[in-house]
Formats: sequence, structure tokens, C-alpha cells
Amino acid sequence: MATKEKKGGAPAAGAGTKAPKEGKKKKGTDTKVSRGPHAGAGKPVPPPRLREFYQKTVRGALMKQFGLTNPHQVPTLTKIVLNVGAGEAIKQPKFLDNIVEELATISGQQPVRRKAKKSIANFGLREGQEIGASVTLRGARMWEFFDRFVTVALPRVRDFRGVGTKSFDGRGNYSLGVKEQMIFPEINYDSIDTIHGMDITFVTTAGRDDLAFALLKELGMPFRGNDKTGARL
Repeated sequence: MATKEKKGGAPAAGAGTKAPKEGKKKKGTDTKVSRGPHAGAGKPVPPPRLREFYQKTVRGALMKQFGLTNPHQVPTLTKIVLNVGAGEAIKQPKFLDNIVEELATISGQQPVRRKAKKSIANFGLREGQEIGASVTLRGARMWEFFDRFVTVALPRVRDFRGVGTKSFDGRGNYSLGVKEQMIFPEINYDSIDTIHGMDITFVTTAGRDDLAFALLKELGMPFRGNDKTGARL
């Protein structure tokens, strides 16, 4: 008996060839698995270890080094600012979404989108257009980020030989640039669309560069030893 065929030459279902079943899924495949609380849920959050190190060791070392008699004269960190400029966001608005997500992963805090203050026709920039993102860390998150940045992120920089000592602003604040966000272990390399850098500013209460330099050095900032700091500090 000749096989019946449909239009187009395909054999009819049931005539020696089983048609694939579509649209049917196994039971339980769409069920979402709810995860329970993590092991540390409900327990008090431990204080940042770097803040304890500052209170027990760094404060006394700075008072002895500079001859400070009043504990309130000892400088400390007040905030850390992470800033990323995204010029490509002018033509690709979704480019900024990835930056915001990565900054949130790195800092553990939701970033703020920065907008242009004025229009620049040569760059195709309009006033109020989002062109960057920034995060300001204070308190425990600030100390945790500084600890992770110094002990984990900076050693992952290729051919790292220390950070420069000429980026102080004269009022006790220090800024440095990071070329790649991949130095942070929280970033998944496979999920990166584009490589971008960021500016990190460490704001202190020092008021002058020599105190700020000593503070950051005591906290573990790996400054280059061959830089001449006397002229600037």
C-alpha cells in the first residue's frame, strides 16, 4: 500500500513515522525550588575586621608617629566613592544597565545614575542624559570594601607593583583609577559584555597629605616604594 503524504511531501502521522510531540512538558519541570535561609541567618553581623584593626593598632601607631595627644586628632576614613563614566551610554542606553549591575555586585549597594549637567552638541550629549553611575560607601560597607580591595582585588592586577603616591589632592583625600572591573572576584568573567574601568576616591579626615598617606599605608594600601613622596607630601 502506498504511503499517504501531506502537502509538501511529508509523510502523514501514523504512517510509519511518529510525529514529535510538542508543547508537553514533564510534570514538575516548571516548579521553582525555594531556597531556605543561609547558615548565618538570624545571627548578629560581625564587625569589619579592618575597623577593629584600625581601632586597636592604627590609631596608636599614628599618635606615636605624629606625636598626637588628642585621640580626635587621629585621621580616619569617612567614605569611599566609586565612579564609572559611560560615554557609550549616549548611543547605547542599555550599556549603563550593565555597569549599574556590576557596581552593585562589587559594592553591595545600589548605585546612583549620574546625569549630564549641560548639553554638548559635538558629543551628541543632551542635558539630563544618563552618562555614568557612582556609589558612596560609608560605615561597615566602606571598611569591608577597603579590606577586599587591598587584600584580594589589587593583587589580581596584572604586573602589579603598587599604587602611586602622587594622587593626593592636598586635603587628605586619595584617588586612583582601575582599568578593568575583572580584578574584583565578585564579577563573573563569562557575563561581561565590555571591559571598563572606574575611579575610586578615599576620603579621610586627615586634612593634609602626610597624615592621609600614613593612614592608608597603615591600613594596608600597597604604595610603591620607589615613588618620591617628599615633594607632594
